[in-house]
Amino acid sequence: MRIRFRNFVVLFSAAVALGSALTSPARAQQPPLRLTLQDAIQKALQANLSVLVGATRVEEAQGTRARRASAALLPRISAESYANAQNRDLQAFGLSLPGVPTTVGPFSNYDFRLYAQQNIVDLESRRNLKASDRAIDAGKLDLQDARDLIVRVIAGLYLNAQSAAARAAAAASRVTDSSALLQLAHDKHDTGTATGVDVLRAEVQLANDKQALLIARNQSKQSLLALARNLGLDPGTALELAEPLIYRPLTASESDVLLPQTLAARADYLSLAAQRQEIVEQQRANRARFYPRLSINGNFGGIGRSIGSVQATGLIQGQIDFTVFDRDREGEAAEIAGRLNRIDNQIADLRRGIDEDIREALLNLDSAAQQVAVAEEGQNLARRELDLAQDRFRSGATNNVEVVTAQDELTRAEDNYIFAVSSHVDAKFALARAQGDTEKNIRQYTWNP
Repeated sequence: MRIRFRNFVVLFSAAVALGSALTSPARAQQPPLRLTLQDAIQKALQANLSVLVGATRVEEAQGTRARRASAALLPRISAESYANAQNRDLQAFGLSLPGVPTTVGPFSNYDFRLYAQQNIVDLESRRNLKASDRAIDAGKLDLQDARDLIVRVIAGLYLNAQSAAARAAAAASRVTDSSALLQLAHDKHDTGTATGVDVLRAEVQLANDKQALLIARNQSKQSLLALARNLGLDPGTALELAEPLIYRPLTASESDVLLPQTLAARADYLSLAAQRQEIVEQQRANRARFYPRLSINGNFGGIGRSIGSVQATGLIQGQIDFTVFDRDREGEAAEIAGRLNRIDNQIADLRRGIDEDIREALLNLDSAAQQVAVAEEGQNLARRELDLAQDRFRSGATNNVEVVTAQDELTRAEDNYIFAVSSHVDAKFALARAQGDTEKNIRQYTWNP
């Protein structure tokens, strides 16, 4: 039995190892998920908690506020049915007749009845219904503003991943250059035209560039982790950016031209406007509390001493209600006036903030475009300097100190260029967010013809 058990363990272990060997390559060969910026935005809008919660709040407002506010304008119908047996004390009602018993009964009756009421003229309820409609509009706009904010955040995370990938690619290129420089130093040392210091200096430079490459790749992987987390993906999901960091110039209009268009598109600004309309309708509803209300109500059913003797009866009547004194209306009016004044201040402040956002984004966009031009020129000059230094070292005119120095200058120039391009793209994202309808504007600003 022991031998058989050992054989079973060996066979089981072999089967597990074989299964792992068969499945591991398949897992490793799974291609990474390639994401464009638009793909990332769509995934975020489908999975982000703020968007999901905002959508449920809109549904809640549509299902409760609108229906409850409209209930006062719709017919109210109820049913009632009863059967009773009772007796009466006539003396308690002031009836005391000679020869008539003080208590009469017992007797019974049955009643089956439908009641209906319909308000014909009710200005207060109509104004409250319009106020609830404006509140729902504000909720939808708040949801759109939340979507715009998520689009801006995801675009920033995607840009961060693009920048990190560009830095990693630049670091890998520097490792290639340093490896070539080290090989050249070895060749020249072997021929006696370079010293051991030149070889050692090239080895140090290569080691530094390799370390910078490891750091850059790690930062690139971290940026992808952050992007995956905000897209609702598993952190272990392998991602690959389908769009590298590229400079695309953008010609934007002046702020005075953009501001009117922006105010008509910014969801947060339109939400405040809808909230103000809601408060105005509440103010009108408050004044309508003194207006008369006209309604029609009635009932229809059957009543009788027994079920067999039930006879149909009914009633219909018109009713006018007047409010003569209502102290609460004055307090409500003061409260609504305070809310109206507060939201007017919020609208004015947001208008100034939107104007500032547009002007700041335009300034950053112009400045970043100039920085890209300067950084690109500096990068070209640094590359030429490195080529000249390598030629001088190759010809034996100097040692490789000039080459190492030129490599450091090229590193700074490449970092400056990546930073400038990233700043320009971020300025476009900021302008898209400032203008409202962020998803549409970002697609327009980053479209590659």
